This record gives sequence, structure tokens and C-alpha cells, in this order.
Amino acid sequence: MSQMTHFSSPFMLGFDEMEQLLDRIGKSGNDGFPPYNIERLDDDGDKDILRITLAVAGFTDSQLDVSVEENQLFVRGQQKDDGPRNYLHRGIAARQFQRTFVLAEGIEVEGANLADGLLSIDLVRLEPERLVRSIKINIA
Repeated sequence: MSQMTHFSSPFMLGFDEMEQLLDRIGKSGNDGFPPYNIERLDDDGDKDILRITLAVAGFTDSQLDVSVEENQLFVRGQQKDDGPRNYLHRGIAARQFQRTFVLAEGIEVEGANLADGLLSIDLVRLEPERLVRSIKINIA
């Protein structure tokens, strides 16, 4: 027996990719590292500006990678252990992470900055052009 979802409605045509995307988001298990904020900055008139800020203390720019694949923003970090040391207490571990953010259609990454242990990624959403088309009705 198939599972009924909101996307199974006959009025929701072509939304199967969105259903798969929501399913993938629900199954992604993030461990909460690194912590992040998402904020809306003052808009610049015709575009909406968003900023994702991740706390990446201890990472250098060469240990971080920000990339966009299809409609997903990937932020990856990889630290290497700097060799054997004699720790009395080790509370800061060399670790790696991957954070994934799904981007809506029309959102583009404007740039990324690393300062004071915070990685800020600016996103812009341009206002889509409203297009109205008339469909000719053929007579059979």
C-alpha cells in the first residue's frame, strides 16, 4: 500500500522532487557542529539578502570549503591532527564537519568571509520576474 502525502494531491503536479528533498532533509543527521545562525539583512531594494554565520573557531580558510551543488550549499571543514603532543587535558579536538543547506530556486551565493572564528556566507534572492502567458485554445 502506498503512503499518501500532501504531494499526492491531483492539484500538486510536478512536486515529486520537492517531496524527495523534504524526505532527504528529514533523514539528514547533523550533530549540531558547528553551530550557526541564519539572519535576514536589510534588503537592498530589489533583492533579499540572507546571511548564514557558522562558528568555526580553530579552522583556517584553507581547511574550509564552501560549494554549491545543484540547489544545495555545502560547507565542509577538515582539520588535521598536528602530530603527537602530551596533553594534560584535551577539550579541543581536530575534527571535520559538513553542513548542508537547501537553497530555494533563485537564491545565489554572493560570497563568503572568515573573520574572528566566524564564517559568514551571504546569499541573495533576486525578485523573480512575473510572467503571465496566454494559452491559445485550439478547436478540434
